[in-house]
Amino acid sequence: MKFKVKDIMHNQSIPSQYTCDGNDVSPEISWGELPEGTLSLALSVIDPDAPMGAFTHWLVYDIDPNAGSIPMGGPLPAGTKEAENDFGATNYDGPCPPSGEHRYFFTLYALDVTYLEGATKASFQTLVKQHMIDSAEVVGLYKRN
Repeated sequence: MKFKVKDIMHNQSIPSQYTCDGNDVSPEISWGELPEGTLSLALSVIDPDAPMGAFTHWLVYDIDPNAGSIPMGGPLPAGTKEAENDFGATNYDGPCPPSGEHRYFFTLYALDVTYLEGATKASFQTLVKQHMIDSAEVVGLYKRN
């Protein structure tokens, strides 16, 4: 399974345009060579280093695997849904750590269902684990100046 987050190399700094210090726009996400049986994809962006525990920046599901990508800033492929993030919004909110360098896990999941019924912030990880065929991850780093 191939997964790329444009402009973000694994364990390298996230460019400011994708953060609260820039345009706060989602990066281009692309994928390929998905495992057999993949009926949909899900995507999460999570900061495990937040002071109060893991902080969710973006939850996306019911992504058509044939779409191949999500362009920078969207739009999302037809039929794609978003669950509420920890900012209380159903969209991408970029890195904005209060202090120190944080890690941001961009994780793409190949799922064996077309629709992830009942996905919410609270149920997302459980539902994904129940239907996951494979996953791929890119970790970006960000520290505010």
